[in-house]
Amino acid sequence: MPLLFLIPLCTGLVSGYIFQKSIDEVGYLAGLISAISIVISLIIAPWEIQLVLLILVLIVTKKLLQENAYKTKIDRSHSGWKD
Repeated sequence: MPLLFLIPLCTGLVSGYIFQKSIDEVGYLAGLISAISIVISLIIAPWEIQLVLLILVLIVTKKLLQENAYKTKIDRSHSGWKD
């Protein structure tokens, strides 16, 4: 498995750290570089890693949607709304 995708990933992580610690315009540039680098690393990552990330995103999204639906149901029951 080629590990070439780690180069833009590490670049993105380092520039993301700079973005967090900086308070001037250089921080905004570092944030832009971070976002672009992470997207590039995800595009050139091997399919196995992309599949694992896709599964994680689907699981997390499903849990978040269930929590949101539960909170909405509780809010509606307290406000007197009927389904």
